[in-house]
Amino acid sequence: MISIRTYAIIFSVIFLFFSCKKETKSTEVTTNPVIDSITNPTNRVILSSEINWQKLNPARGDQSPQAGTIWGDRNGTEATGFLAKFADGFSSPPHIHNVTYRAVVIEGLIHNDDPDAESMWMKPGSFWTQPQGESHITASKGESIALVEIDHGPYLVKPIDEAFDNGERPINIDVSNVVWQNMETSNLVDKTSNAEVSFLWQSEKASGYFVKFPKGYNAKIVSDGSVFHSVVIQGELQYILPQNGDKKTLDQGSYFGATAKAVHNLSTISDNEVILYIRTNGNFQIL
Repeated sequence: MISIRTYAIIFSVIFLFFSCKKETKSTEVTTNPVIDSITNPTNRVILSSEINWQKLNPARGDQSPQAGTIWGDRNGTEATGFLAKFADGFSSPPHIHNVTYRAVVIEGLIHNDDPDAESMWMKPGSFWTQPQGESHITASKGESIALVEIDHGPYLVKPIDEAFDNGERPINIDVSNVVWQNMETSNLVDKTSNAEVSFLWQSEKASGYFVKFPKGYNAKIVSDGSVFHSVVIQGELQYILPQNGDKKTLDQGSYFGATAKAVHNLSTISDNEVILYIRTNGNFQIL
């Protein structure tokens, strides 16, 4: 497996390349003089307390991790995001998946690697990918929660005798190796903003980012995609729904998103930084 340090360098280069490609479009978003009066806003919120938990792998009975769908349907064919909850001391048997997934640690410590690999416990804010067909195990130290997303379903667990190599390689990035860009290095961040952004991945249909806000911070995220999903990875924020002005408190695992051009008004209310994970098929800018 390629070292974390190597991936950090690679991701830094990739971020700068792709952000340059996307930033011209993102700047266009802010020139709209009516960004605060979008007709028929599609903004929505799902609180972590509203997550419906089910068995991730029913075949394992009570030993199965729990899963709570946020968007899509992991048993269907569309792109899906869900929370996975692991009990303290959980360790899966070696297995494969029929689809590649990406994941972010939200709570606890998680190890995900080849069955014979030395344990590498990823802390909250760490990011990893698991290629389809590759044998691996997943383990937890402390009760752990991760955001998991797939580009298409269904999400299935299969035995290792069906393993195959599709050419992808796994990525494990510890939170300490995440590469952050600020207003001086990325046009995704307004020149008066203290927010930071980290580019994680891009496919033909979408791209993924971390966004970080300091404590006591008010911000607007202006997005123009038909897909905009955001999950709170760290901290708490207050989110204002434009439909009715309702203020929602979003803690770790909570979600906000939209299905059309949108303005996301938020403020951080925790004593530490707030980190978001964003998946979108369009452009966005932090004001």
